[in-house]
Amino acid sequence: MSRVAILIPAGGAGRRMGGAFKPFLEIDGEPMLAHTLRPFLERDDIEWVVVALPPEMVTEPPVWLCADPRVAVVSGGAERGDSVRNALAAVPPEADVILVHDAARPLVTADVIDRCIVLAGEGRSAIAAIRAVDTIKEVDDGGRVAATPDRRRLWAAQTPQAFPAAVLRNALARALEERVASTDDSALVDRFGGTVVVVEGHPENLKVTTVADLAIAEVLLRQRRTVVAP
Repeated sequence: MSRVAILIPAGGAGRRMGGAFKPFLEIDGEPMLAHTLRPFLERDDIEWVVVALPPEMVTEPPVWLCADPRVAVVSGGAERGDSVRNALAAVPPEADVILVHDAARPLVTADVIDRCIVLAGEGRSAIAAIRAVDTIKEVDDGGRVAATPDRRRLWAAQTPQAFPAAVLRNALARALEERVASTDDSALVDRFGGTVVVVEGHPENLKVTTVADLAIAEVLLRQRRTVVAP
């Protein structure tokens, strides 16, 4: 069985909604980050959870964040890649599968996590994604449509992304050495010679970036609680 760690980079998380630290905004009475962590903390196969926070929050993280002994908090960096690198450094060498998940995706499902872990455990890098449902236009700097890609070949990337630990460590080390910046860890793995496959994500696994997204996430979380309530 794979030994799995999950990294949650929130070190440079946006403050786009009223100046608040986005992962701590409440959704249905709880911080968004608490909802994000729950599907992972409910699993027995995840041994390490590393959350990268802004440096000023690391010395006194909220009690609810560190209630589970598997959770460690580290200082994030100015860029997402820096936060992922710092979080990965806190993972012990015996971990052989690493997941990376957005702090602002509070609606990931257990089956999506399952699919990612299985593939990474088999030695393949994998990302959750869903098929594009809209027609996508490539537009030039002047606002003119330059191309219409074939929608059948387009997928919208989500998280988690899952990697054999050695593959991710190598990609991040190469990126640092060659000064390559990226907001997508799978893109780094692909750039440095790895192969990444897609697993079916979930339409509700949205990333909260606006006030409207926050409202949608709250409705969906309440619906889920209603479904599972006795």
